[in-house]
Amino acid sequence: MTARQRPVMAHIPTYKAGQRADPGGHKLSSNENPYEPLPSVLEAVAAAAGQMNRYPDPHSTDLVNALAERFDRDPAEVVVGCGSVAICEQVVSAVAGHGDEVIFPWPSFEAYPIITAVAGATAVRIPLDAHHRQDLRAAAAAVTEATRCIFVCTPNNPTGTVATTAEVERLLADVPNDVLVVIDEAYAEFVDDPAAVDGLDLLDRYPNVAVLRTFSKAYGLAGLRVGYAIAGPEMAAALRKTSIPFGVSVIAHDAAIASLAAESELLERVAFLRTERRRVHDTLRAAGWDIPDSQGNFVWLPTGEDTAGIASVLAEAGIVVRAFPGLGIRATVANEEANDALVRILTNL
Repeated sequence: MTARQRPVMAHIPTYKAGQRADPGGHKLSSNENPYEPLPSVLEAVAAAAGQMNRYPDPHSTDLVNALAERFDRDPAEVVVGCGSVAICEQVVSAVAGHGDEVIFPWPSFEAYPIITAVAGATAVRIPLDAHHRQDLRAAAAAVTEATRCIFVCTPNNPTGTVATTAEVERLLADVPNDVLVVIDEAYAEFVDDPAAVDGLDLLDRYPNVAVLRTFSKAYGLAGLRVGYAIAGPEMAAALRKTSIPFGVSVIAHDAAIASLAAESELLERVAFLRTERRRVHDTLRAAGWDIPDSQGNFVWLPTGEDTAGIASVLAEAGIVVRAFPGLGIRATVANEEANDALVRILTNL
């Protein structure tokens, strides 16, 4: 006999991380930054490693203050966590439980339904439209008295499409003020569409908005796990209550501060990845691929029932992508060599 589990556990899927590539291959399955850490960040990591015998600051005070200064916010509005996925979990834990509903687009970030189920709440999936974009009108129409939270994933993972400022403002006008609207912007730094929403611009006008961001993607700290939320003081205080004590390590904390200090240098890398994204996108479009305009550091291939076969062809060529069975393939934009290999295979299918 094993220990008794909650009945819901039988229905919660296991999160599927991107597979690793064999030596000499290209891992395009996890939307990682292809660049090695900056020397200044490595120096901060090395110095912080000497303090690993001590617990970290449970409030990540120095990083909170650095983020508040960077975005011109009150430190009381900033919450740091073990990656933005941990912040997502804190959000749902703070606002939803048994009998409550959490609305999110689908397909989207695979952690949303898992986090919702663990909290005991009910997931309400809103299908993407024919252009692989979030249908925020449908999200607003799905709101009931049980709705506690709506996730807006922009750029949406895995399709890369963004929600516009006008669409999000219309959503906020249509939903009750006591429903939290979470603008999940893990890929915000890669966005160059002027119509795309910037969640931080909405905070002062809409107290029911929370913005999530991360150091994993543009800042290249995926292996250290540090993300953050910016929200009104009351919601930020609630997120601190649902956080895991000492969730952000000393090393992650100091690496994030060093990354903020080197932001201009890091964003040069982001600019290159945006250029490569456009090159990959345009080349595939010219080859006949009907793909959406991605604003993340990845492209979406709506391969439908051919998904498994195409992913297998890519794997045989040493290219590991993230396959969503029956839907499509998400491929990270990486260095030129990897991008060239991806395009070469896809344009010859």
